[in-house]
Amino acid sequence: MIKAYGDTLNDGKIQLSFTLPVAHSEKAREGAKQYVLKLGFTECEIVYSCALADEFSFFIVYAVANVVIDYESVKAVTAVDDEGMDFYEVNDFIRTRIGRKITVVGACTGTDAHTVGIDAIMNMKGYNHHYGLERYQYIDAHNLGAQVPNEKLIEYSIKVNADAILVSQVVTQKDVHLANMTELIELLEAENIRHKFILIAGGPRIDNKLAMELGFDAGFGRETYAEHVASFIARRIVGRMHV
Repeated sequence: MIKAYGDTLNDGKIQLSFTLPVAHSEKAREGAKQYVLKLGFTECEIVYSCALADEFSFFIVYAVANVVIDYESVKAVTAVDDEGMDFYEVNDFIRTRIGRKITVVGACTGTDAHTVGIDAIMNMKGYNHHYGLERYQYIDAHNLGAQVPNEKLIEYSIKVNADAILVSQVVTQKDVHLANMTELIELLEAENIRHKFILIAGGPRIDNKLAMELGFDAGFGRETYAEHVASFIARRIVGRMHV
């Protein structure tokens, strides 16, 4: 059984930050404290607060939670293999096990205009010293950019006979990413071509569990790079070859 650890093991200390729609004042600080206590925390200390605007205040608080979890019962499904391949191993795996280039189409879809995620995975220079898919000798990578309608993404993927489609979703306000990702799955299923593609979703608030629940093959979030995506796609293609 485990609980949060702040200063001392199992002390239950947690740091929270949030905004309340009230003018910054001592009353606002007390209101923030009462709000945190009503969330179920047993102690609350306001360690920082400031005015964001005339009627909005920001708070950082330390609180204590007595909740414990049985860590042995926690189940997680990850798309990242602990024995994942690096850039060179992926290329060698594709060359020896698949015997041809694989085609990957990626885009930031819907109204989302943030290309930082898809560029980090697709562009040749990559991100944080991790090469992007365009750099891989045995991957034919097509980065369609931002604000690409799902219909156009599907049309292009069919045109180039893509093995995999990558969808980047950065904007998640009002769960717009869920509607957009669901629409893509529904369009593919309506055309009876869902099975033709390995579907990957990515973004700072995307994880493998969410992606799979929506009908994708895998989801990649924070602290994942192009080699993780490439390893998954290559291994999934090989798996399908032996079915």
